[in-house]
Amino acid sequence: MEKKLYRSNDRRIFGVCGGVAEYFGWDPTIVRVLWAVFSLSGGIGLPLYIILTFIMDNRPDYVSKYDQQ
Repeated sequence: MEKKLYRSNDRRIFGVCGGVAEYFGWDPTIVRVLWAVFSLSGGIGLPLYIILTFIMDNRPDYVSKYDQQ
């Protein structure tokens, strides 16, 4: 089965960091901290996060908290 990069269901903002962590089998907190360091140090973190937000699909089993009644 082919591995695919999805945004995570365990979302803080858009689920990008959680999705990257799930894809590589890492702890999401570590990915979020690294992403913050890259963003704050003048790196490519923030623009890359915004781009990935639009490129990455939601997981097929994703249910928005706004869809639940």
